[in-house]
Amino acid sequence: MNEKFKALVLNLSGDNFSREVKTLDKDFFKAGDTFVKVEYSGLNYKDALILKNGARLVKEYPHIPGIDFSGKIIDSKNLNFKPGDEVILTGFRVGEIYPGGYSQIVKVKSELLIKKPKTISNKNAMILGTAGFTSLLCAFAIKAREELLLGEKVRDVLVTGATGGVGSIAVMILSKFGYNVTAMTGKKDKTEYLKKLGAQNVIERKEFEGESKLLGKSLWDGVVDTVGGNVLSNVISQTRPNGIVAACGNAGGFKLNTSVMPFIIRGVKLWGIDSVMISQKRREFIWSQVTDLVDFKLLEKNIKTVSLEELLNVFPEMLKGKTSGRILVDLNK
Repeated sequence: MNEKFKALVLNLSGDNFSREVKTLDKDFFKAGDTFVKVEYSGLNYKDALILKNGARLVKEYPHIPGIDFSGKIIDSKNLNFKPGDEVILTGFRVGEIYPGGYSQIVKVKSELLIKKPKTISNKNAMILGTAGFTSLLCAFAIKAREELLLGEKVRDVLVTGATGGVGSIAVMILSKFGYNVTAMTGKKDKTEYLKKLGAQNVIERKEFEGESKLLGKSLWDGVVDTVGGNVLSNVISQTRPNGIVAACGNAGGFKLNTSVMPFIIRGVKLWGIDSVMISQKRREFIWSQVTDLVDFKLLEKNIKTVSLEELLNVFPEMLKGKTSGRILVDLNK
């Protein structure tokens, strides 16, 4: 195994927070039983927050961020993994309290890894990454209205923040489920792209940014909300009886100003989506569904691929809401 590799390292000395691409050796890693050669990682909103200032998530420095990655096993003490096995890691606080994917080599606990489905490539795995994985969790939460709760069939669904990494893939998957998808966005120039993904309607976000009514007009059987704040308050008030709102983001704010009325009058379900600590069995199920639900050729048209060095210039744009689609990090670039 090559002793030297390139990684993006965060450091904190007093009040001085730094980000730098460095050459390291494997002795950098203090824990774990498995070395992985990382091929791809991604830039998620949480990554951007960590890259900005640690986001109070990083506890020890120096630190390698990157909350997801795909690659090949180099060496493992776990007999279930052998050199050459292709693996995926998302969640489990990797990139936060454990070294993450912004490194050509990473050492992790083997129980955090799952083997990549043979039907997709390592690149495709990270075109989805945490964002796509979260989208799938959201979509299956909406589907639960008719399958798990035995309710009426889902017809009309809304996706907020639809041009983002989670939102854009959610539009595609919900469309594949046969639902009538409305995409909410603040980026008018992405209307045609959203329709190619499967959105039948595109609406502007500004209509949802004011204070919500106790109960609005019933419009949606299901909602995937990636924004939070007043947008989430408004879509909850507009959700039909026994509808499901899958909430997974907070770019529009952490606080939720709502009332009990949608929940006790309409039986609306607010389903929080956690992609970090869910079971391995559910992870394996979600990844097994990817081939049938995701059109990678279409997603690749709105993918931006960057190197570690370029990543340092891109993450501030995400925090300003100026990016769309998925940002892919190529560790060999």
